[in-house]
Amino acid sequence: MGNLQLDDSALERLQARLGVRFKDRSLLAQALVHRSLVNEADLADKDCNERLEFLGDAALGLVAAELLYRRYPDRAEGQLTHSRASLVNLESLGDIGGGLDLGEFVQLGRGEHLSGGRERRSVVGRAMEAVLGAVYLDQGLDALRTLLEPMLIAELDRHGWEGPAKDFKSQLQEHLQANAGPTPEYELVSMEGPDHHRLFTMSVRSGDAVLALGEGSSKQRAEQAAARAALTAILDAEGTTDVPAAD
Repeated sequence: MGNLQLDDSALERLQARLGVRFKDRSLLAQALVHRSLVNEADLADKDCNERLEFLGDAALGLVAAELLYRRYPDRAEGQLTHSRASLVNLESLGDIGGGLDLGEFVQLGRGEHLSGGRERRSVVGRAMEAVLGAVYLDQGLDALRTLLEPMLIAELDRHGWEGPAKDFKSQLQEHLQANAGPTPEYELVSMEGPDHHRLFTMSVRSGDAVLALGEGSSKQRAEQAAARAALTAILDAEGTTDVPAAD
């Protein structure tokens, strides 16, 4: 295994950090079981944290939506949707989980552990979602709201209501370089419409391979859209994280 099974003292430490005392601590323990451990520990699929992650994602979305609805009474539905997306994506969840040092508690298979999974934002973010699902099941929505709202408000205060800025071009370049891929290059595919309402289409390629196309009202926006589409496709194929949040 990538690490020892959690003992009672570890669960006590995590509960103290969360400020939540579980009635059923097995829920918290399950929230920390990464899928990579399933085969190595001869567990069933249902024993990993993915079902709790699914529930936590839904509960988080509800709490975030309610908070934004109350905090920004003058914002339109589209703006609230944008802000919620910035709060519930794996990057923000990874930051929140990182603030709790959640990675030290996640139970990983040996391969995932050796490849640095404990520090990987997607792993920590997914575990955070699962912990939220466990809190919801064990304590109910009010307790989850009490836990989550200060964290979400801190994210809003840090980044503004629109959430953290996303530079998908930088993310794509870093990911390709980390995997020894050629540096991405952007090319104009087409430019349509009148001067005051242009629509640009850009392609992004790595070596000889065209990774994706993107559209936008400027070349820069189209490049970001293309980078996001490429990054989404790459990460989806790797199965390492969710689709990046919209910029």
